[in-house]
Amino acid sequence: MAELQKNHNPAEVEQKWSSSWLSDGVDGADASSGGEPYCIVIPPPNVTGILHMGHALNNTIQDILVRWRRMQGRNAVWVPGTDHAGIATQNVVERALAKQEGKARDDLGRDEFVKRVWEWKEQYGNTITTQLKRLGCSCDWSRERFTMDDGLSNAVAIAFVHLYEKGLIYRGNYIINWCPRCRTALSDEESEHEESEGKLYYVRYAFKDDPRKYITVATTRPETMLGDVAVAVNPGDGRFKELVGKKLILPILNRELVVIADDFVDPAFGTGAVKVTPAHDPNDFEIGRRHDLEQINVMNPDGSMNEGAGLYEGMDRFACRDKLVDDLTKLGVIEKIDKHRNAVGHCYRCATVVEPRLSPQWFVKMKPLAAPAIEAVKQGKVRFVPERWTKVYLEWMENIRDWCISRQIWWGHRIPVFYCDDCGREWASLDAAAKCPACGSTNIRQDEDVLDTWFSSWLWPFGVFGWPEKNDDIKFYYPTHDLVTASEIIFFWVARMIMAGIEFMGDVPFRQVYIHGTVRDDKGRKMSKSLGNSIDPVTVIEEFSADALRFSLMMITATGQDVYLSNDKFEIGRNFATKIWNAARYLQMQSKDFSFEPGEVSFADDKLSPDDQYILAGLHRSIAACNDNLERCRFNDVARVLYEFLWHQYCDWYVEYSKSVLYGDDPAARNRVLRVMHHVFSSAVKLLHPIMPFVTEELWHEMGYAKSDESISRASWPAEKAEEDDAEWGISRATVTYVANKYDLVRVGRTLMADYNVVSSGKVRHIIKPATKAAAKQLEADKASVHALLRTGELEIDSAFKPAKAVPSGVCKLGTVYMPVDDLIDIEVERNRLTKERDKIVGDLGRVTTKLENIDFVQKAPAEVVERQKVRKKELLEKSEKLNRMLDVLAG
Repeated sequence: MAELQKNHNPAEVEQKWSSSWLSDGVDGADASSGGEPYCIVIPPPNVTGILHMGHALNNTIQDILVRWRRMQGRNAVWVPGTDHAGIATQNVVERALAKQEGKARDDLGRDEFVKRVWEWKEQYGNTITTQLKRLGCSCDWSRERFTMDDGLSNAVAIAFVHLYEKGLIYRGNYIINWCPRCRTALSDEESEHEESEGKLYYVRYAFKDDPRKYITVATTRPETMLGDVAVAVNPGDGRFKELVGKKLILPILNRELVVIADDFVDPAFGTGAVKVTPAHDPNDFEIGRRHDLEQINVMNPDGSMNEGAGLYEGMDRFACRDKLVDDLTKLGVIEKIDKHRNAVGHCYRCATVVEPRLSPQWFVKMKPLAAPAIEAVKQGKVRFVPERWTKVYLEWMENIRDWCISRQIWWGHRIPVFYCDDCGREWASLDAAAKCPACGSTNIRQDEDVLDTWFSSWLWPFGVFGWPEKNDDIKFYYPTHDLVTASEIIFFWVARMIMAGIEFMGDVPFRQVYIHGTVRDDKGRKMSKSLGNSIDPVTVIEEFSADALRFSLMMITATGQDVYLSNDKFEIGRNFATKIWNAARYLQMQSKDFSFEPGEVSFADDKLSPDDQYILAGLHRSIAACNDNLERCRFNDVARVLYEFLWHQYCDWYVEYSKSVLYGDDPAARNRVLRVMHHVFSSAVKLLHPIMPFVTEELWHEMGYAKSDESISRASWPAEKAEEDDAEWGISRATVTYVANKYDLVRVGRTLMADYNVVSSGKVRHIIKPATKAAAKQLEADKASVHALLRTGELEIDSAFKPAKAVPSGVCKLGTVYMPVDDLIDIEVERNRLTKERDKIVGDLGRVTTKLENIDFVQKAPAEVVERQKVRKKELLEKSEKLNRMLDVLAG
């Protein structure tokens, strides 16, 4: 047993064990080893990414699950990897190219540009995996995958051809979400809607046969009116019944429009008449199809106006809006402009305002794939935690729309569809054909588009194991077990993986989906660079340690709830690691001539003291609670159980109790207490390992618990003990209850000293008046322990005690604790001190009460902030009442 350093040095410990785990392959897994499998596949972070708090939360939870299952003896594997992140990565490289060389991707050409992206990936793409290793993620790093490696690229092509030949992939000219900055289509889920203050423009369209009369239409995007082909009204709207079929003239361009009737029009919106622009609005597109209207596209892919916009050609769409509104105003056809709040789509990668645009794109028919995936969740084959996300999933799946899978970029999996320019044949193929299979022509070309990044990600749970090969890994580890992710990608990824798993593997890809919350700052705001409220996990690791980061995140994260963070929260984990380290040093110093080997330990032949019984029963309860909470994904409760057990029950109470024995002269008692301490501590270290892997690995080895230098992650998880097992060891429920009550009594006695500023000394006297005869008997038998824990000069146990005047006291289950103070403090000075403290608290209470009585604060502040103020008010009330009672006692 090597001697522990005086102070815990987390940076040194983390570097040591991170290197050791990687070099020794401690976290590797092999299907051929058999056993009961447990598998998690990492939600692959973008290759462009750096570790943020969302990653830290997500991967800590996964690591806890994997380490726990591994210690239970499962054949556990956690497969890591990264996503090629088509749009995001291409944007990064394009910006670098422009900044460093003053060039655009078109200047290089497709092949050279893609080569540059691969070079960038090789140079910078490992940043986040390096950071995940620093976090302590116990992935099988030998299995690391990339969504564009050869195996996964082959899987993507096979999946595409399968769906194409099945008739589930098709190409069509539809309105899609278009990002002018990235110059590519986006799926509905990639267009993130944000509420913003806009304007609603009311424009008059004059009748052709009588320009003095007009219909007023309302629009939020006046620049698109240049593509108008009709004005629509509801057929049931009596105001416009006689106008259907009439001709109107489009201002500025003087194009002839027709008034049509369509049930889609809401008579209550705007004026009840809407302009119809089939090439620039998804609803108008459907109206246009129903009425066989022309589709006029007035924008270029970069968001500038094209020749269809007439004199506005070449202008940016928003500059066109301003100029057009100015021109319409001069014409006298702007009736009014109202403020209008609406949800505007933004590109999920670059935040550019998305433009609905008519474009030929590739789509997947989702309804046939969704049906079995809906049933799988309804039948419980896939379970969401928390349960509320099941409803969200089902509602989206039951209203699913076809998935736009083509992207007009170069970085990604190129669509494996080929065209013959001579005979017009179109076909999908895994290999680039040399000639047309229909006419034999060599005048063939491949589709220019690439696939949506999520098209590779939806194959991830089986693609990482080599699908479509039917190898040992895929047979053993698929389906995987737990998926840990965030709510924002339920539709992007979770739902699609379930559909893909059923379609390609015939079974769901995982059994349980744990949806964790969003990491926010302590004011409830989502962390972002723009707000300047982000906390860098790497900085936290360097300042506090990876263990502190992990434990603190778990401690404050309720199941499925958002996480509210500030830097001071990480002190929780750092202080806890220090507490455990110091407890280990104390135990090590007391064990110079003692050896202990963890494993199956029995105390059946020992005469256990009440405190021994209490700590062993506490360990057994903690093991059961950890198992229960881990099964239910209640990670904060696991952390709290261990914090309470190790900090309070073990360090505060049992270590304190042990001193009277270890510093005594009874060798048998000393030996017994050391056995109990080592058994409890080694077991607790194992329970804590999944959350705090570095410090626990260090203690496991330095305390001499490791067998043949084996990692703690390969040690067996502590076994639960039933009450019958406790009885075999001589652990009595009644005794355990008594000790819990004894510790409460000691807390009361210590609190009395703290409240009245009394320093522990030989002058302090405590008198306990037992509540019952049984309590009196227990306290008399255990008086030495109570005396030592109270740190008092004199202890009396007196069932007949009656104070002659008011004496500071406190009540607990075992009785009333009294502490005479006449000879210990200056009564007048103490009364003045308490009065000042009470007056300050009364002032604070008034301010909090005023804030809670402010309706604006209660209605507008985040619910968590309001709740914190309510808790604060309750605490202040309790303190105020306590101080008044103390002052009453001193008054005499």
